[in-house]
Amino acid sequence: MKIAVACGGTGGHAFPGLAVATELVKRGHEVTVWDSGRDIESSIMKSWQGAAFSTGARQLSPKNAFSIARSFLRCRRQMRKDRPDVLLAMGSYSSLPPVLAARSCSVPIVLHEANTVPGRAVEFLARFAKKIAISFPETSKYLPGGKTVLTGLPVRSGIASGARFGFIPSESFTVFVTGGSQGAHMVNYLASEALAMMKGELSRRGDAAKRPLYAIHQTGVADEGTVMATYALASLPSRVHAFEQNMADAFASADIVIARAGASTCFELATCGKPAILVPLPSATRNHQHFNAAAFVSKGAADEGVQEKLTPKQLCRYLLDKYDHPEKLLAMAAKARGLAIPDAAARVADLVERTAK
Repeated sequence: MKIAVACGGTGGHAFPGLAVATELVKRGHEVTVWDSGRDIESSIMKSWQGAAFSTGARQLSPKNAFSIARSFLRCRRQMRKDRPDVLLAMGSYSSLPPVLAARSCSVPIVLHEANTVPGRAVEFLARFAKKIAISFPETSKYLPGGKTVLTGLPVRSGIASGARFGFIPSESFTVFVTGGSQGAHMVNYLASEALAMMKGELSRRGDAAKRPLYAIHQTGVADEGTVMATYALASLPSRVHAFEQNMADAFASADIVIARAGASTCFELATCGKPAILVPLPSATRNHQHFNAAAFVSKGAADEGVQEKLTPKQLCRYLLDKYDHPEKLLAMAAKARGLAIPDAAARVADLVERTAK
């Protein structure tokens, strides 16, 4: 059958969408991926070898009303041309024009909500959907009864099959820092300063030689140079990139992760079985990153740091505690693995097939 998969806006929506699209292709379906055409998606879309269509979708804002209307008309023309049997939309503003176009063309719709608390787009579009795939059990209370199906969040292919970077000494205590595909300035600042302090403290204690500290850091474009300079000044061995191309090996190398609490990050941590301290984005819509983090904290799989209260010194003390008590990290890792849904892409694909039929 012919299937359209609308995903994009950020890596957190694009990666899961591509994971499901890949699964559907393996099942013999004709799949077209609909992205919004933003620059941030270009590097992500390189992994997709199939048909693609750029919708031109823009953020939900009164100033973008004309662009959103134009995107809807563009999507409707494409929908009438392709006549897909079903549309899977992965949430965010990039779903709005494709879903409205599908509705106008009587194409069945499946939505996917990544976060604990639905975004404005999914909440509005839920009325048009046949089914809504959800990642967290808690999400069902926010959406129409009878429509939700717990599938988990599909993670990018191969994320759990990485191997420790060979250039990192085997005895190292390795911290992986990521603010997501676009980076996060405050996470970059807090983590780099904390790790520089930690390097100094380990040297003072005489532990640096026995179990040296190593940092892997995905910074985003804006902070790459600053973070590099911070680590260089502290003589801290590190791998710093604006965009980490080898996330599987980065996760495999990490003893602990410092990250935002986007849904994709949370489920990648679970799939890889990695303990983490999550620092939710305070401005996230409906504070959904806090609730994502809380779902993991409540199960003992992660800790949460509140950005407005967290200082580099506090984060340094936290990391030193985990350095000194590896058993705590082992317990968190086991709890994280318990939250993984490794067949999430297959579950969403099953739902898409059932809805189309």
